Amino acid sequence: MEQQLVIFELAEETYGIDIAHVESIIKVPRITPMPQSEEYVEGVINLRGEVVPVIDLRMRMDMPKVERTLDSRIVVVVLEEKRVGMIVDAVTEVITITQEDVQEMAALGGSAHAGMLTGIAKIEERLIICLDPAKILQADLQAAASMLEV
Repeated sequence: MEQQLVIFELAEETYGIDIAHVESIIKVPRITPMPQSEEYVEGVINLRGEVVPVIDLRMRMDMPKVERTLDSRIVVVVLEEKRVGMIVDAVTEVITITQEDVQEMAALGGSAHAGMLTGIAKIEERLIICLDPAKILQADLQAAASMLEV
């Protein structure tokens, strides 16, 4: 079975997310900070008239925060009918992979963020870390929902 992945960079590593979850990819606009939120929650943006919470995916994955560049993007994902933006270092391409290309995480052993990953795709000589947005944003969806219920 084939699957399309949006490929992006984060701390010089290559990551992929199933395109079925991705609504849009945008340049980083002005973000309105939200007081008393998790450190990795950057704030909210106005996306076509809708208030969308934005997280810094680097910080969510316990990576050091860096200055934004012209390549920085927000990947807007839709989960449970809620939109959340994830800031990444750069979005590079969309690729098609097959199930045979992906090694499941159980076979790779554990890491601090293993629950957020679905596996590692090996495409030619490249390794692409496949992320599960539902797992990354599980706690954030509830926090974002309560943050927006004003």
